[in-house]
Amino acid sequence: MKIVCDSKVPFLRGVFEPFAEVLYLPGGQTSPADVRDADALITRTRTRCDAALLAGSSVRVIASATIGYDHIDTAWCDAHGIRWANAPGCNAGSVEQYVAAALCALSRRGFPLAGRTLGVVGVGHVGSRVARMAAALGMRVLLCDPPRARAESSAPAQPGDHFLPLDEVISRSDIVTLHVPLTRTGEDATWHLFDAARLAAMRADQYLVNSSRGPVVDGAALKAALQAGRLGGAVLDVWEDEPDPDRGLLALADIATPHIAGYSADGKAAGTAAAVRTVAQALGLPLELWRPAALPAPAQPLSFTLDGAGKNLSEVLSDAILYTYDILADDAALRADPARFEALRGDYPVRREPGAFRLQLQGGTKEMAERLSALGFRI
Repeated sequence: MKIVCDSKVPFLRGVFEPFAEVLYLPGGQTSPADVRDADALITRTRTRCDAALLAGSSVRVIASATIGYDHIDTAWCDAHGIRWANAPGCNAGSVEQYVAAALCALSRRGFPLAGRTLGVVGVGHVGSRVARMAAALGMRVLLCDPPRARAESSAPAQPGDHFLPLDEVISRSDIVTLHVPLTRTGEDATWHLFDAARLAAMRADQYLVNSSRGPVVDGAALKAALQAGRLGGAVLDVWEDEPDPDRGLLALADIATPHIAGYSADGKAAGTAAAVRTVAQALGLPLELWRPAALPAPAQPLSFTLDGAGKNLSEVLSDAILYTYDILADDAALRADPARFEALRGDYPVRREPGAFRLQLQGGTKEMAERLSALGFRI
């Protein structure tokens, strides 16, 4: 039995070795010769799993340790009897933390969050968590998810009328954040969902946040809108031309990061566990309940004290969130050397989500403690 693994999938080494020959390779360098006699393939987004890679191989199952699966030619795999699976929801908490840190960073730059409206486009595992987080930060939240709206409109317990059309969400929001998969065909295609026309409908006081997939936004049109001042600003974690982002667009973005929104250690562990489970089920291995024994610690202590005396609610929440994740450090690293895009992803430092932290609040209010708990902190 042979399993080929992306060498950057964390926590994986040693897991399958008792049962199979395991080959670790850089995802972008995995070749047809490498997988010809393989039974399983564990990937990330840099391995294009299609006929060019898989035709004539013995691969029976592909497990992507990621929430996205647009790197897998699912139709071809289905037609050729290759089981495939992604890891839906694995990095939802990580992306929630990323968006929270971005919002708090913007607030410290003079864009207060309380009373503002966040439009969430795509309300699945990730978008749902982002919506709850924004409410905890004191924001109003509008939701757009056409597939869910259609599916739930006839269900009495879950009426779909709380979902709004995209253009209405845009017109009523101060910040729009995107959490959709990349799809190129069909009624809900998301490729260039935010094209020149849609970006032109946005206002000069609005922000756009994209941590989903780069091609969901027309990068050239976004650059033109930012250059002309027709849009207030943008937070971008994903780019059309990864791993070589448009330097002009990067310079214009308020916050720019190298596709690491979902890269918390917690999210990576969940993604790897899901991939192991998929392969174990397909190959009959006793690993379906496997999870990493322990997660690494970040640079900062996992227990900390926050003094709420003399601070308002927004300041306390921002202090707590930005303690767990300094998003501007990732921004600075990418701007310093955009050519290191892949290296910054591959060697990403340990980041832990709020739930890993124990927070002692001093001089704060009951509401502060309740909101911090709603954000996942252990108080």
